[in-house]
Amino acid sequence: MIRLHETGVYLTKEGLVPEAQGIAMGLPAPKEAAKKTMAYGILEAHNTSGDMENLSLKFDQLASHDITFVGIIQTARASGLKEFPIPYVLTNCHNSLCAVGGTINEDDHMFGLTCAKRYGGIYVPPHQAVIHQYAREKMAKGGAMILGSDSHTRYGALGTMGVGEGGPELVKQLLGRTYDVKLPGVVAIYLTGAPRKGVGPQDIALAIIGKVFDCGYVKNKVMEFVGPGVASLSADERIGVDVMTTETTCLSSIWTTDEKIEEYYEIHGRAEAYRHMEPGENAYYDGAVEVNLSEIRPMIAMPFHPSNVYPIHELKENLEDILAECEKKARVSLGDKVEYHLRDKIVDGRLYVEQGIIAGCAGGGFENICAAADILRGRDIGDGRFSLSVYPASTPIFKELMNNGVAGELLDAGAVVKTAFCGPCFGAGDTPANGALSIRHSTRNFPNREGSKVQNGQIASVALMDARSIAATAAAKGFLTGADELDVEYTGRTYHFDSAIYDRRVFNGFGKADPGAEIQFGPNIKDWPEMVPLTEDILLRVVSVIHDPVTTTDELIPSGETSSYRSNPEALAQFALSRKDPAYVGRAKEIREAELIRRTNTCPMRENQDVGDAFRAVKAVYPELKARATGIGTTIYAVKPGDGSAREQAASCQKVLGGWANIAKEYATKRYRSNLINWGMIPFIWPEDDLPFENLDFLFIPGIRTAIAEGSPRVTAYRIHEGKLVPFALEIGEMTADERQIILDGCLINYYKNNRG
Repeated sequence: MIRLHETGVYLTKEGLVPEAQGIAMGLPAPKEAAKKTMAYGILEAHNTSGDMENLSLKFDQLASHDITFVGIIQTARASGLKEFPIPYVLTNCHNSLCAVGGTINEDDHMFGLTCAKRYGGIYVPPHQAVIHQYAREKMAKGGAMILGSDSHTRYGALGTMGVGEGGPELVKQLLGRTYDVKLPGVVAIYLTGAPRKGVGPQDIALAIIGKVFDCGYVKNKVMEFVGPGVASLSADERIGVDVMTTETTCLSSIWTTDEKIEEYYEIHGRAEAYRHMEPGENAYYDGAVEVNLSEIRPMIAMPFHPSNVYPIHELKENLEDILAECEKKARVSLGDKVEYHLRDKIVDGRLYVEQGIIAGCAGGGFENICAAADILRGRDIGDGRFSLSVYPASTPIFKELMNNGVAGELLDAGAVVKTAFCGPCFGAGDTPANGALSIRHSTRNFPNREGSKVQNGQIASVALMDARSIAATAAAKGFLTGADELDVEYTGRTYHFDSAIYDRRVFNGFGKADPGAEIQFGPNIKDWPEMVPLTEDILLRVVSVIHDPVTTTDELIPSGETSSYRSNPEALAQFALSRKDPAYVGRAKEIREAELIRRTNTCPMRENQDVGDAFRAVKAVYPELKARATGIGTTIYAVKPGDGSAREQAASCQKVLGGWANIAKEYATKRYRSNLINWGMIPFIWPEDDLPFENLDFLFIPGIRTAIAEGSPRVTAYRIHEGKLVPFALEIGEMTADERQIILDGCLINYYKNNRG
């Protein structure tokens, strides 16, 4: 079904050729042939450094939603923002519900609208469109690049390279700076065959994720979709596969384009945006994933990760064993905080689920919803516990579903059709009952991402499936059913896009900035607190140690109920690690107080007993050390932190609470490491399994400022243990000159205040 190549490959007219064979055939050297990939061409066109090994990219457009744009604009304002230099779209698809926390969500919306007027932005009101659907309909363009403050910024199927990053990277673009990254590797995703009846884009995506995630095959690389199988997929199917590439931890994606993509642009009234794209002859790739679409069956990603993938038929055949294995994996993440069971979902030998959701940038597409309606036509979801909600990804899609009768058919079957909203994807809508299992065509199924709270004794879970199999399960009244188990006639309805909704409702102020427009603030919109430069020496307390194989951004800063507080750095910081380590905030605050005392010219050794003891141990070896001149902060250790969302708050909350570093065996994504750096936090690496320190230990790192300034690859740190200093080496990792200076200045805001860059 899926095969990973062990070496680089050439893409020839006959298909994939292994590197060694290609060289023997006289094909160009890999370095030259790599320039023939679509990805290389797009990156070269957007690079401003003059050095294709070290890219400095300027994007064509930016996109944010209402969880991220307030912090981004506040950071940019503090750094000297005058006007948006390129189109910047502010959508409102996350904090769309204005029922939690009083006025604060709508205050953010009004902040966004008034900033769009002042700085020349594009404002999409709540419930009009999910961020990525609006980008597909109105922003994507062949050969272009879009940077978004959401990890699922993926428009490769339309010929646009999308990159999802933390907010500070968008700030750099708003201030005329660049996105700096080494030239990424490019991996061919070589498609053959055609999908079986009942197999949808989520099935294809999950099959790929299940194969490549654990081994990191495409980590921080570009996935380039090629091969004869591409033509067998509709535009909507390609989009559905493409948006899920984020879950592989790749950097971006790009696809060959053809008449189906040309038609997509024509349908959306933007024929001029189409560009035929394909790699050059004998292009070289750093690896290849061969995918036979004909062999893929309906898939399910069991809790709690999109890579925990099984064919549905295999799960049903081995139900007891697989559910037991899933429970075992869950205990690694959940520990003993809450009891978690899946095997109690077995009813008469079948798996019963309580909820189905088809929503968002992955599931809310026109063809997915129409296919679900085809399956449910003449059937109903029953009057039991099972419920089904459908969220079209944009109002134009919703309108067409009403015009062609699909919305009515879904309602007749017992489903509820709702407006464009990302809530089911991150825990701000459709939270299941305690202990329930939800099946969703959405992007993620991390722990608690559906909205339950382990710290309150609640646990529900999500399995990811395609809309077709969700509808088949709904037709079976909640008993797990693959879409290939039903004989369904799919109608293949034609889509008609009506732009009038956007024309009337979307504010487009690009190129029309009004410096006199007053920004509307709300009481929950706060400025970033003061952040100090890195000192020559630092004393860090380890305040959390996480041994999970992977730590998601949802575990670093929860989604869902916290989203309304992302405009208030201090209020949001109170939720940091709340689901993973509830003691973290209190421990961090205690050390932050010692740092505040240091800054007010009072000796922290006299104020905090633990800090004082640590300093005395250090001074026994470094008698010239000055406590008042030594930075005091916190760090956490996690094996592989940062999988998942691009949200900068996973790092900024630690910084607000006094964090000066992370220590990890490796970082799950480039974007999380970038977030750490942009908030002035050092991304240390300890590559071994056995830690040289324990939770609550103090670590002393002398000469760290000099080491960062000089680009040293590692630094000697000391664990303070029983009054003694025990040395060990921490790797710093490679950073650009700008990244080093950002850390030295204390954060990106300080960097720009100091007129750097």
